[in-house]
Amino acid sequence: MAVTIKDVEDIAVLAKLRFSEDEKQKLQKDMNKILEYIDELNELDLTNVEPLENINDTENVVRKDEAEPWLTTEEALSNAPDKTGRYFKVPKVLDK
Repeated sequence: MAVTIKDVEDIAVLAKLRFSEDEKQKLQKDMNKILEYIDELNELDLTNVEPLENINDTENVVRKDEAEPWLTTEEALSNAPDKTGRYFKVPKVLDK
């Protein structure tokens, strides 16, 4: 299956992109090269090849999910340049 200019245009519409005619032709060629490469890969004999899950022998080591003491509200606000009650006060960033 080859990629046509119409396919490139349809993909551009879906991706909300605009291309010149030269860019469309280049993209068509590039996409067709990718599909040719995939066809080459599909021709490989992989009958005795085990699936590869990870190239490293390491396992994911994570810490236990345990609750730890954290800052109190007063400690968190102690260095705040401006605060209102229990909250940080920041400059307004939206007009509305």
